[in-house]
Amino acid sequence: MLRFALVAFVLGTAGVHGLPAVPSAWVSVLVGATVLAACAVGWRSLQRRRRPRRAAALLALAAFTAGGGLALARIDLRLQDSLSPAQENVPRELDYLVTSLATATATGQRFGAKVLDPPAGVPEQVQLSWWGKDAEVVPGERWRGTVVLKRPHGNLNPHGFDYEAYLFERGIRATGSVRGRPAKVADDPYASFDVAVQRVRHACRAALRQALEGKRYGAVLTALAMGDQAGVDRRDWDTFNRTGITHLVSISGLHVTMLAALAGWAVLQAWKRCRWGGIRLSERQPAQVVAAGAALAVAWLYCLLAGWGVPARRTFFMLAVVAGAAAWRVPVSGSRVLAPAAALVCALDPWAPLAAGFWLSFGAVALLILCGGGRWRQRDESAPAAAWSARLIAPVREGARAQAALTVGLLPALALLFQQVSLVSPLANAVAIPMVSLLVTPLALTALALCVVPGLAQAGAAAAAVAHAVFEGLMVPLQWLAETRLAAVSLAAPPWPLFALALAGVVWALQPRGLPGRWLGLVLLVPMLAYRPERPAPGEWRLALLDVGQGTAIVVETARATLLYDTGPPYGEQADAGGRVVWPYLRARGIRRLDHVVVSHADADHAGGLRSVIAALPVARVHASYDLAPVDIGRAAFARCAAGQRWTVDGVAFEFLHPDSPAGEVPARRRNAHSCVLRVRGAHHAALLTGDIGAAEEAGLAGARDLAADVVAVPHHGSRGSSSPALVAATRASHAVAQAGYLNRYRHPHPDAQRRWQRAGAVFHRTDQHGALVFTSQAGGLRVDRERESRRRYWHTAP
Repeated sequence: MLRFALVAFVLGTAGVHGLPAVPSAWVSVLVGATVLAACAVGWRSLQRRRRPRRAAALLALAAFTAGGGLALARIDLRLQDSLSPAQENVPRELDYLVTSLATATATGQRFGAKVLDPPAGVPEQVQLSWWGKDAEVVPGERWRGTVVLKRPHGNLNPHGFDYEAYLFERGIRATGSVRGRPAKVADDPYASFDVAVQRVRHACRAALRQALEGKRYGAVLTALAMGDQAGVDRRDWDTFNRTGITHLVSISGLHVTMLAALAGWAVLQAWKRCRWGGIRLSERQPAQVVAAGAALAVAWLYCLLAGWGVPARRTFFMLAVVAGAAAWRVPVSGSRVLAPAAALVCALDPWAPLAAGFWLSFGAVALLILCGGGRWRQRDESAPAAAWSARLIAPVREGARAQAALTVGLLPALALLFQQVSLVSPLANAVAIPMVSLLVTPLALTALALCVVPGLAQAGAAAAAVAHAVFEGLMVPLQWLAETRLAAVSLAAPPWPLFALALAGVVWALQPRGLPGRWLGLVLLVPMLAYRPERPAPGEWRLALLDVGQGTAIVVETARATLLYDTGPPYGEQADAGGRVVWPYLRARGIRRLDHVVVSHADADHAGGLRSVIAALPVARVHASYDLAPVDIGRAAFARCAAGQRWTVDGVAFEFLHPDSPAGEVPARRRNAHSCVLRVRGAHHAALLTGDIGAAEEAGLAGARDLAADVVAVPHHGSRGSSSPALVAATRASHAVAQAGYLNRYRHPHPDAQRRWQRAGAVFHRTDQHGALVFTSQAGGLRVDRERESRRRYWHTAP
C-alpha cells in the first residue's frame, strides 16, 4: 500500500509540470482540503480494518494531491524570484558571487552566480557569460561589474529541446552577459555549503585536467571521474548516442554503488578485526550497520563531487533505504527501495521529473529489478548446482537477459524522447560496461585522488595515462560500430496513444515465465515503430518556419517530397541549427530524405547548418545563389538558383523569382541582394520565401511579377530597410512571419516593418515570441500553429 502511495506522490509531482500556468491560491486550498479528507477517511478505514482497497485508493489520492500541492508551493516561490521586464536588457552595476563551475565556450566562459543584495526586479540566481576572458572564474569569488540580464529564453520547436525548462529546473531565473572589466572584490570559498562543494570540484577538475592535458579523451575521463561533461567533444557524443553507451559516460548509479560497496567492504573487514578496551568493536556495534553507514557516507561524498545529479541522487537515496533497512533489520525488496528513492528525489527537488534522465534512470533500475528478481530464471534441477560450466555461463546469461530487458523496455521512452534507438547497444554495452566500470572509472578516480594530494601529481598523471590508454582502445571498436549503417534507427515521434500502447506491450512482454503469450506483447510495439506522421494531400502543403534564433530555416512538405529553405545559424564551434534544430525536427516528422535544399545566400545565419544537414540525411539536389565548392554536398546535384526555374511535385508548384540570372562571385556586401526568392503555390494557398532581399529588390519583384501569397517569410528578418510598402501591397498576405532571435542586437524585427504588415491586414508572427510557426494548407482553409501557444508551460517567458 505504501509503495502505491509513493508512486502516486511522484506522479502528482510530475503532473504539475504539464500545467500552462500556476493555479490560484484557491486551488491550493482545495488541494490541501482534499489531502486532509482523504487521509482522514483512509485512516478510519484502516482502524476498522474494513475495505482495505478503498483505504489504499484514498491514501494514493492523498499522496498524489500532496505531491502536486508541494510542487505548486515550491513553483510559486521560484516564479516570484524572476526578472522584471523593466530590468531586461538594461546594463546594471551588480555584485555577484560565483556559485558553479565555469564552462568554457567558443568566445569565453559561462557560470552560475548569485546576485548579492539584488535590486527590485532582479532575481538572485542567474547564469552569466563572460566573453573573451582568459582567466577562469572560481566558485566563491565575489565580483562587481556591469551586467546585462534577460529573462530565460530558448528556441522552441515541435519535439525539440526546451531550454527554458532546463534553466528553470536548475533554478536559473535570468541569463546575462558581463560587460566591460569587472573587479574582483573578494574570495569567499565558504560562503555556503554548495559553494564550498563547487570550490572543491573546481580544484579537483583543475588537477585532473593538468594530468590529462593534451589527451584526446581527457574530457571524457573528467566526466567519468566527477560528472563534468561540458568539455566532451560533439563527435564523441555522437558515437556514444549511436552505440547506446551514453549512460556510462557520466556518474552512473553503477559507479556510485561500486565505490560505496568497496568502502563498506573495507570498513566491514576492519570493524570485525579491531578491538577497543579489549572488546571487539563488532560486539559494541554490529559490523553490518557500521559498514552500511560508511558506504552511505562515501556515496554521499562522491555524489556531491559528481554534482548531485538525478542518477546520483537516485542511487544515494536507494542506498540510504538499504542502509536504514540493514540498521533496523527490516527486509526490503527492489520495489520497496526504488519507490521511496523516487519520492525523496521529488520531495527535495520537484523539478527533477522535467529531466528525461529522471525517467530513464528510474525506468532502467525498475527493469533491472524486474529481470533480476529470479522470476525469469529457468531452474534445471537435474544439473549439479556447482558445475563449473554453469558458474561461467550463468553470469553471461543473466547479463544478456538484463541487457535485452533494458533494450526492449526503454524502447518506447527513447522513441518518445529522442526519436532514435541504437541497434548495436547490446553489443556495445557488453564490451563497454565491464571496461568502463571495472577499469576506466576506478583508474580515473585513482588519478583524481592522487592528483589532489601534494607530491603525488606524477603518480596521478601515470594513472590518468593508463586510464586514457584503456579508454582509447575501447573507442576503436565503438567507433567502428557507430559508423555502421544500421548502428541506430531513427523513429518518428509517436503520439501518446501509440506510446501508451507500446509501453503496455513492453510491460506484458517482460512478465515472468509461465505467463502464456507474453511475447505477443512485442506486437504492440509495431504501431509505434511503424508510425509516420500524416503528410499533406496532393495539391496541399505544410510549411514550418523553425525557431532557430537569429537566422532562417524553413521546411516545406508536400504529399511525397520535402524541401528545406536555409539551414539556420551556427551556435559556436561545435554546434549549429542544422544539427540541433533542423535534423531533430525532420527526424521527429519521420523525414529520412530531402528532395531539395535551398541556401538563399552565403551569410552564416542562413547557411551555418548546411554541413550538419548534409551529414545527417541524404539530399537529392542543392540550390544556392553562390558557389558551394568549399562545402562537401556528397552525391547531391547542385544548381544556381535563378528567376524562372520551376518544378511541380504532388500538385504543388515551386518557382524561383530572384535573382534574375546566376551571378559569378558575389561580393559580401551584395549577398543579401542576391538571395534566392522562392514561391510555393498549391491548389489552395501560396507562400513566399524571401531570404534577405532589400527594398530595391522588393520593388523590382513587385513591379514585374504577381506576388500574391497567403504566407510571407518577411525579408531580412523584418529589418527597417525591408518589407517595403510595394512588397506588402503586392503580396496581399494574410500572415507575415519574422524569424529573429530573442533581443537580438539588430533589433529585428523593426517596429516600422511590423506596422506595415499589420496595417495591410496581415497577422504578424515572430519566432522569438511565438516559437516555431507551422502553416497547413488544406481545402478547408489555412491553419496556423504557434509552438509557444500549443506547448505553453508555466515556466515559459511570456511575450
